[in-house]
Amino acid sequence: MKLTKVQNQEIKDQQSQQNTTKRVISPELEKILYEAIPALDHGFIRVIDYMGDDSSIVQSARVSYGKGTKKVSSDSGLIKYLMRHWHSTPFEMCEIKYHVKLPIFIARQWIRHRTANVNEYSARYSILDKEFYLPNQKNLAAQSIANRQGRGDVIQGDQAKEVLELLKNDAERTYSNYETMLNQKFDGSTIDKNKRGLARELARMNLTLNTYTQWYWKTDLLNLMNFLRLRADHHAQYEIRVYADIMLDTLKRWVPITYDAFMDYRVGGTEVSAKGKIVLKKIINGENVLMEDSGLSKREWNELMEAFNLKNKII
Repeated sequence: MKLTKVQNQEIKDQQSQQNTTKRVISPELEKILYEAIPALDHGFIRVIDYMGDDSSIVQSARVSYGKGTKKVSSDSGLIKYLMRHWHSTPFEMCEIKYHVKLPIFIARQWIRHRTANVNEYSARYSILDKEFYLPNQKNLAAQSIANRQGRGDVIQGDQAKEVLELLKNDAERTYSNYETMLNQKFDGSTIDKNKRGLARELARMNLTLNTYTQWYWKTDLLNLMNFLRLRADHHAQYEIRVYADIMLDTLKRWVPITYDAFMDYRVGGTEVSAKGKIVLKKIINGENVLMEDSGLSKREWNELMEAFNLKNKII
């Protein structure tokens, strides 16, 4: 990840601010506020602003007057209770805003989470940076046979080199054509002074989806956790998972009590259906259970067995 001199100076200026506030702050999150945390080859995530902390959730749940009326241990117990019983509203009282630089194809996947306020860099008004995402060779994989939307075995040798060359050459060629249509180079210089360039809103259509874009993404804590539960999961696409893992660390810095409850009940926990509960009760009581008699589909059965490590314990 490379930042321009202007971008580096902007970050220094933001971090050098000395503001006083009567609002609650999160000391660990303050340490990385505005910092550009690298993601993929040219991307980054920056925490730009936030509102509230763990005490704000507790305050909302109790509708109390302020921080400090209860012990931290009781705050932790309440947050765990809220998380365990899916009481969502108190978590909506905290908000966070990120500045994200990411490949367009990941942005299009990300935007499916329609629970945030988003303002994206406009290629109608500005020229997109000459930066493209090129995967590391270890992340080049063939289409999975078992999963229609996932990856299979890693591509090796000459085939991997060929794929990387195609990605690089296509991105560079289309960007060169983009500059030609605009009649303007990436550095701002004009190609032909006697020719008018194509409108930026039209020229952008030629760019490849691995071109980088940027946006400001603001959401509340509840919807951030919903996003992370899906995108920080090992089943998620690698590229978006890189960003989610960074955001997971910012969650830990921001609301550590909520983070622990989230990791325990949402990430580490397992949901069980009513039929699944019956199966588990029978297993606990030493009864023999067959999939055919459980009322579960084969997929549901396998997921239940895997979640509780029971595959080799059913006769």
